[in-house]
Amino acid sequence: MDGTVFAFDPDWVSTLNAPFMTNAFLAGLCIALAAGVMGYFTIARHSTFAAHALAHIGLPGATGAVLLGLPVSAGLGVFALGGALVIGALGKKASQREIATGTVLAFATGLGLFFARMSSSASQQMQSILFGSILTITDSQIIGFAIFDVLLLAVLAVIYRPLLFSSLDEQVAQAKGVPVGFMNICFMAIMAGVITIAVPAVGTLLIFALVITPAATANIIARSPFKAMVVATAICLISIWGGLVLSTMFPAPPSFIIVTISTLFWAIAKAVESFKRK
Repeated sequence: MDGTVFAFDPDWVSTLNAPFMTNAFLAGLCIALAAGVMGYFTIARHSTFAAHALAHIGLPGATGAVLLGLPVSAGLGVFALGGALVIGALGKKASQREIATGTVLAFATGLGLFFARMSSSASQQMQSILFGSILTITDSQIIGFAIFDVLLLAVLAVIYRPLLFSSLDEQVAQAKGVPVGFMNICFMAIMAGVITIAVPAVGTLLIFALVITPAATANIIARSPFKAMVVATAICLISIWGGLVLSTMFPAPPSFIIVTISTLFWAIAKAVESFKRK
């Protein structure tokens, strides 16, 4: 094993000032905002499996886009959205969503591997799709992330109350006239967008580190939904920015350090919670 893998880089400050690092930090800000807000709803709606699955459902779209010479993010987004709409339409209840999610996920995974086998370039792209590459984020992607965040906040401003109500108590919300089915489809569609912008950072395999883990930590710390969203966003941002800085100081894959920091926050919060209960 090479002992220089985590060797300290004395020139890390100048690396942080590089344009590609600026893009990475801006991408981290946009991703943290989207993942922090939607992470809370994902846990409240018991849809963590669906959120994780959406990233993998987007895999055939990403590999198929490479085959056609199209942007990977475009293919990923189309398939993630399509899968989200199917799951949202078929899964009216949490138990039904689990079945629909598993079925769509199985088909999408097989299709993604099929597309990857059809092209050597698609196979070569698999690693970046699975594990992400936040250091290669482009200016156009940053603009896309920012536009998505603005649209996300605008949509949430309109549907926040019914979405929150249906997330916390679906049966009562339905009895009160909240369109639960429509809220479910809206939620899944928004999650598909969040997955699409988060995958370039940590990939499809590690998406939990940005969407679920900070929100799970925030639910331990904060009591109200709004505070939990703010805390989740802050934890997600600290994890991404901290991971970028540490991966520059001690050269290592940023996604690994981002995941580690996010998980440490959760582990510490769980430990403190357990200690208080004693």
